[in-house]
Amino acid sequence: MKVIIIEDEALAARQLKAMVQECDESIEVVTLLDSVEASVAWLQTNESPDLLLMDIELVDGQSFEIFNQIEVKSPVIFTTAYNEYAIQAFRVNSIDYLLKPIDEKALQRSLQKFKELKKLYGTTSDNSLSINELVNAIKQTKLPQTEYRERFLLKQGSRLVPIAVEDIAYFYSQERLTFVKTWDERSYVIDYTLDELECILNPSCFFRANRQIILCAKAVDKVHLHFNSRLKLDLKPATTEEVFISRDKSGEFRLWMGE
Repeated sequence: MKVIIIEDEALAARQLKAMVQECDESIEVVTLLDSVEASVAWLQTNESPDLLLMDIELVDGQSFEIFNQIEVKSPVIFTTAYNEYAIQAFRVNSIDYLLKPIDEKALQRSLQKFKELKKLYGTTSDNSLSINELVNAIKQTKLPQTEYRERFLLKQGSRLVPIAVEDIAYFYSQERLTFVKTWDERSYVIDYTLDELECILNPSCFFRANRQIILCAKAVDKVHLHFNSRLKLDLKPATTEEVFISRDKSGEFRLWMGE
């Protein structure tokens, strides 16, 4: 089995290569690539590997850009330090999605998952055809159902207050603390980071606008076009700080809002 590793951190790439070969000595890691540009150039001029191990955040952009520039014929196992890209990853040729630091057992499970899918959909002698069948099977696979939080028990002085998710307008961070803002403009401290909340909130209802805030769609009062293709949001209840969405996330935000 031939594998390509796309990872912009040289040490992480070497460690992943070693881990892959420990999991299965028969795997040949053909090359290590470190950017969108290098990956596009290599994939355009070489035979498609059996599998890609692909970091999402690369030195010159997100690896999803590779899929916009060329037809990727190989299945992919994504690796990343962030969990916010899971849904986007499963929209392309993704077999699995591994969070860094990568656990060897998790990697082994992902490789085994690939092998089992290959057995089911890669039975022809024509390797390119079998890969296409496998990719199509992955794209048609339904995403696993996730159970999201419906309520939180939050501290208010010496009391614990139950707050339903539908009563929350947004979550925000300030001075190393995370807060909940409800529709009736009450604020509560919550014992989760925004990164942790992303994992347990329904992404169809809540959006990570930036590093400081996760918001509900109904909290968006107005959207303003801003300098350098950014978006500026007016929220309700109003925030003390201005809320911006970067150029990179503005397209995702527009789709989420139903544009």
